[in-house]
Amino acid sequence: MKLEQILNYVNSFEKNPFLKVIDSIISNKPKEHKEIDRILNELDGQIKNADNKSVAQILNLVEDEFADHIKEEFLNTTSQLDILIDIIIRDGNSLMKREWLGKLYDKEIQKIKKRIKSFEKSFDEENKDPRNRDYVIYNKCLETAYKNDREHNQESKITRDEQSILNTLASSLELSHEEIKLINYLIVPLQKIDVDDIIKYLSSTGVIFYSRKNHQVYVADEVIRILRKIRGKDVSEKVFRKVLKKLKDSHINQLARKHSIDRKLSREEKIKEILSEGITLTSALINGIFRDDVNKTERRATINELIEKRLRIDEKIKGASLEAKVENLITYFKNREKDGALTISVNGYEKLLKDVKGHIPKLNSIVREEFELQEEDVLKAKLLLMYNIRPSDVLYLLTDEEVKDFCNAQSISIRGNEIQNVLDEYKDVENLFIENYELIARRDFNSLQENGLDVKEAEIGVKFEEVTKSILKKLGFNVDDDLRDSVNTSKDKADIILNEGDNSLIIIECKSIKEKGYNKYSSVARQVKSYKNNAEKKGYEVMKIFIVAPEFTDEFINDCTLDYESNLSLITADTLIEIYNVFKEFGHKSLPISLLMRDVLIDKERVLKSLEK
Repeated sequence: MKLEQILNYVNSFEKNPFLKVIDSIISNKPKEHKEIDRILNELDGQIKNADNKSVAQILNLVEDEFADHIKEEFLNTTSQLDILIDIIIRDGNSLMKREWLGKLYDKEIQKIKKRIKSFEKSFDEENKDPRNRDYVIYNKCLETAYKNDREHNQESKITRDEQSILNTLASSLELSHEEIKLINYLIVPLQKIDVDDIIKYLSSTGVIFYSRKNHQVYVADEVIRILRKIRGKDVSEKVFRKVLKKLKDSHINQLARKHSIDRKLSREEKIKEILSEGITLTSALINGIFRDDVNKTERRATINELIEKRLRIDEKIKGASLEAKVENLITYFKNREKDGALTISVNGYEKLLKDVKGHIPKLNSIVREEFELQEEDVLKAKLLLMYNIRPSDVLYLLTDEEVKDFCNAQSISIRGNEIQNVLDEYKDVENLFIENYELIARRDFNSLQENGLDVKEAEIGVKFEEVTKSILKKLGFNVDDDLRDSVNTSKDKADIILNEGDNSLIIIECKSIKEKGYNKYSSVARQVKSYKNNAEKKGYEVMKIFIVAPEFTDEFINDCTLDYESNLSLITADTLIEIYNVFKEFGHKSLPISLLMRDVLIDKERVLKSLEK
């Protein structure tokens, strides 16, 4: 969930710890301080009074400084911040109840203690295995860094400089974060922390928001990206899993061998262990999957094959060297994840989940287990989207054979990229356009393209009219194109006419616009008066005229209020789509037109309250 959305769910008291952290960063003049000052000066200069959108913008501007603030916390060796962050950055853990966080923490502590016992046995200095030697070297250096303060009668700690050296050493030894964590807690005592103390600590550092009313923990998508970067995770687990599933068995086995993962495990079990090790995708693709004797030319050829033939990425991933190629692949994945585009409709996603579950009954438990979700029934599109789990993420949990079997069962082509073929089949274009209604109203061509909607810029106005018509039909209105055609003239063409029976009708005019606030009152007033006159000449009573636009200026609204003759009402695109969403959610059959007849500017809250009764 985006930061802007989360800020809508928590109160001022619950926002304060995060805002204090950001305010502290701003007071130290971050590198983007001029842009931040510009944003705050448009308000009252205080971030605590900034709107949610502005707060999200400012976090993006201080991303590096926020990361530095979190890194400072790692110097507190008893905070267990590494354990806590590794929990909350996992896919599916951005929303958690207090009790669920406690359960995940307890489970993680037990797992670490169990692994420490078996890991400790491998610390045999007589063992000449290179991996064991790496563990011993890092362990001794860490122990020296942690305990050398005692010689000066000071508390044991690891300084910033010492941590920097240890990070370089760990990178050179190609230690995974899980291996580093286990060695750390061989040296630093691992004491269990109470869940309320965990929440208090993470809130005070600005990492999470906590709603006391709902006992709900929120972690913003933007913060998760920063935390992953700090922990050296270049992509999310779901992306890493996607890549691992496309690697050859020999590559999976080699990667497992390098990180002391049991060779007797199945392929799927090895993939799970690799994901839990905290290995980066970059290190895996540059070194991890290859034997030491494989040269760079062969490695680059393997990565090319992975990108083009196994992952089937259509976009050209450039890079003259192996390192550049992998770096650009990581950038591609990050950009795809950051834009968060949903290329099939929510309805299509819902139908996909239902059909896959019908084919694979255990799907609910697969999704719940992989993403550590606390709900029992998780196969709900809106719920999964709250956790940032998209249709492709669910499909990539299946084996290649399961995907092919599903395609065959649903008569979906298995030529090319099967998963993309499935997504195309469930796209549900009509509902996808409805879900992007506000973007169409604002003529946001780039965002429409990113969301997988194929519409020419010149045709957006017509598309806005078509989608408005579709929404009105779904609200139960009689959209009568034949009546419209009989009333329209070659000069005056109303966009939409609703037939209310008994020779009564409603005229609707659609105005999509890029600029902020629709303000062309005199022009539209002439238009709709002509439509009204034409209808009345043919014996029809015009009950109402609605204008639909992204938003209206105050001047436009005032002019409409004074125009008693036209009987105009205004409805914003976001109001219409929200009315439709609530109408659908509560299972209504038709929307009473009386709900829209009272206001000049339709009062969204009043209509929604009536629908929710």
